[in-house]
Amino acid sequence: MALLGLARSRVPAASRCLTRGVHDYVRGVADHIPYKVHLKSPKVVGVVTSRGNREYMEDATSVCALEIDAGELERSLPLSAADWAPENAGDHELARQVEYFGIFDGHGGKAVSGFLQANLARIIETVKPEDIQPTIESTVEIGGYFKRWRGGALKRWTDWSHDKAEIGKDNLTVDERLTLAFLKAVLLDPKQRQEATPTETTLTPGGPGGQDDGRQGEPPHWVAERVWLTVAHTGDTRVLLCNSVNGEVTALTDRHHAESRTEAARLRRLGTADGAGMITDSFGESRWMGAVENTRGFGDFEWKPMGVTAEPEITHKLIEGRDNAYLVLVTDGLTNMLSDQEIVDLARQASDPTRAAKNIVHFGEDLGAQDNCTCIVVPLAGWGHVGGEDTTEPRREYRRRQARMYNGRMQRQ
Repeated sequence: MALLGLARSRVPAASRCLTRGVHDYVRGVADHIPYKVHLKSPKVVGVVTSRGNREYMEDATSVCALEIDAGELERSLPLSAADWAPENAGDHELARQVEYFGIFDGHGGKAVSGFLQANLARIIETVKPEDIQPTIESTVEIGGYFKRWRGGALKRWTDWSHDKAEIGKDNLTVDERLTLAFLKAVLLDPKQRQEATPTETTLTPGGPGGQDDGRQGEPPHWVAERVWLTVAHTGDTRVLLCNSVNGEVTALTDRHHAESRTEAARLRRLGTADGAGMITDSFGESRWMGAVENTRGFGDFEWKPMGVTAEPEITHKLIEGRDNAYLVLVTDGLTNMLSDQEIVDLARQASDPTRAAKNIVHFGEDLGAQDNCTCIVVPLAGWGHVGGEDTTEPRREYRRRQARMYNGRMQRQ
């Protein structure tokens, strides 16, 4: 999941909410004339899904706008973005504007991914410091791994902190807000206890931008030349950033599998990874406790005492200038078949973000996707100007021909 935070551009425009609440549009002002842009327009954000060869669709997406206190956003920015201030965004409402893009990969059912699609954005927007202590207490009561857990990113609000925050005097940071929302979502959803349905999420709220003259507000993400991006992630979905200068990809997420370096260290440090917890089957696939592939995610409540947590791994990136063309969010139905570079290359010649997302998903279908395939493409200031060579095209076409030959043989049989 993520927050886009900071933008600087001479392009007039911005987004704002007239009232607090999640909605599917952003408002702005250009030449003193208010306007509204629908985030679900195919020209603004591309969202495409496919069942693949699965009987049911278990993936889900969410694209919307929400509001987060401008002071909280300002406090959460790094020194490299310290020149952004709410008063330079046009007005306080403009400064609160945040865009949000979520992708949820349901495993074993739609219950949890559907709950997150309907509720997670609002939970993120509405959590408050008073929610921290009861959420931590309820999480510790899960037992096992969480008996030794001390709040993670929320530790400064707990009794274990040497520098304890005071509720009512201190405010949340963006990282604390996201962590609290993820943990609270686990406790709010009754289906978490009924079904083992892990959902990997990458959410991208995007928003507040600085403006040169402080009068016309913030530019939206597709023209902003300075954007603050926060990604909060659990599981094995991917967020990829395409460089517009050379077309190369940068991965902003890692897979949360027990054999990964960061997850192995987390589980070992807390006493739940001594080598016995990882079981590899005859196909070479590893499962935590012999059952769970992803050690971070929603759902799988019965495995929470064994270290399966909904705490997100949070990363930040300041995107400046027109050096980045677009973000791509994809589920593992695609990443299990395609490399990161192949995915961004499939989008480079598209006329709009929806066509870009279709190119990616349809290629997965051409290869005979066995899993649900979901893709979100978010254009940035460098959209339409991707340089460098499409180095993966020959390999992609070879793979497509091989898949067609194989499918033809299967049909004749």
